[in-house]
Order: sequence, then structure tokens, then C-alpha cells
Amino acid sequence: MRWLMDFKEFKQRIYRRFGLYLEGYKEPQLKRRIESLMFSLNVQSYQEYWELLNRDPDQWQRFVDKITINVSEFFRNPELFQRLEKEILPELLKRRQVLKIWSAACADGPEPYSVAIILKELTPKVRHRIEATDVDLGALEAARRGIYPRRAVQAVSPERLRRYFRQEGENFHLVPEIKELVTFRQHDLLSDPYGQDYDLILCRNVTIYFTTEVQDRLYRQFYKSLAPGGVLFIGATESIFQYREIGFEKLAPWFYRRPEEARKWGLGIT
Repeated sequence: MRWLMDFKEFKQRIYRRFGLYLEGYKEPQLKRRIESLMFSLNVQSYQEYWELLNRDPDQWQRFVDKITINVSEFFRNPELFQRLEKEILPELLKRRQVLKIWSAACADGPEPYSVAIILKELTPKVRHRIEATDVDLGALEAARRGIYPRRAVQAVSPERLRRYFRQEGENFHLVPEIKELVTFRQHDLLSDPYGQDYDLILCRNVTIYFTTEVQDRLYRQFYKSLAPGGVLFIGATESIFQYREIGFEKLAPWFYRRPEEARKWGLGIT
């Protein structure tokens, strides 16, 4: 009788074989997603599913797409991007002419491209360092192509839509002058090292899929990755309840700052 692996062994094998670290995800949600994929394939066990993923690259990509939730949209929560444009970025630009920015778990690219559009308008002659990362190589390839359905650009103003996109059929192609402003690379938030000295980190609507312990660890790592005075921008579905314990100051809902003792901002710190 063949030994059947349990869910823990399945996760361990996924990490050893593919480098995708699943231990930090909330287990009930993770199991539901995986088992829905198994059901759709009429797969009866984790052992059988592991063997399928190991031999079929298309099924592996489908697995990654399901687990990592790699869909986003431009200017998601427009009121928050308004604050980013009108308050947060102008204050950061007072500190440093060339900003270093990280869009973590960027999916197929709308978030870092939204920041690139804003900075293109705020500082047209400056090329900032905008890094965007995701664990899913397929999502990163889509981000580099820069082709989006209408749903992804629904929050883009008509003026920006005309200026920065070219419509072909039902799809919208981002213009090269914006695409070239963002550098994409693969990165797993749960297992890969973090960069340093960022003025702005965006990690939005991602940590809700992780356990409370992992969320705390990620926010502490983001804090260390920020330059003094740097800002973390999280999703409207998320909160950092222990932000004071970590060391953050809350500039506004969903914006947290690593303090810089030498200066105080004109924003309402709470």
C-alpha cells in the first residue's frame, strides 16, 4: 500500500521542490484553495496532487495563480492613492530627490505602475528607483507586458487613460515610458531576504492571507527595510494593531512611518 502524505508533508515538499513557502499562510484558507483545485481535477489525495504538480508545469502555474492571488488594479482605493499623491510622496520628495520604492507582492503590476504614473507627473525629469516583486513568475511576465483588461483600469482617470494607455480591443496597453520606470524581480516575502533603505514600501491586501505571527514578522521586517522617515502603505483591508510596539508612527489610516527624529511632518500622527 502506497504511503499517502499529509498536508504538512505536502507543504514541505512544495518548498523543497519549488521554493514556495506555504507555512505562513492561514491554514484553513490555504487548504480550501488547494482542495478546490484538487476537486476540479478529480485528484483524491495530496500524494496524487504532488505527483501531478511535479510533472505538469501548467498545473504548477495554475496552483501558484490560485495560492498567491495575483490580480490587482490601478489606483486601487482611489482615495488612498490621492493621499499618496497629495501628501505622502511630496513629503518624501522633500527628504530625497530620487526615491527608492518597493512594491511587494505586486501581482501583475498595476500598483507599482500607478506609483510610476504619479511620480512621472510630480517629478517629470527624475527617474526614481521603483522595484516590484512577486513570488509568481507568471504574474511578473504579465506585469512586464503591461496589458490589462478594462476592470484593471476602472479607477484610472480619463486623462491618464488617454495619456498612458493605448486601447486595443478590450485590452489597455501601458505605454513604454511608464513600463520602463519599474524593475520587476521574483521574491518570496516569507523566505527571501529584504532590501534596505526604502523611502516607500507598498504591501497591500496581501498579509490578510497570512497568520497573525507571520503578519507581525513581515511588518517588523518592513520597518527594518525602511529608511528613517520612510513610509509603509498597506491595504484597506488590513491594520497593524501593534504598530507602536514595532516602532511605527501612524500618519493616516493605512500609512505608517518609521520615525525620523530630526524632523516632524505636517501630517496628523496618531
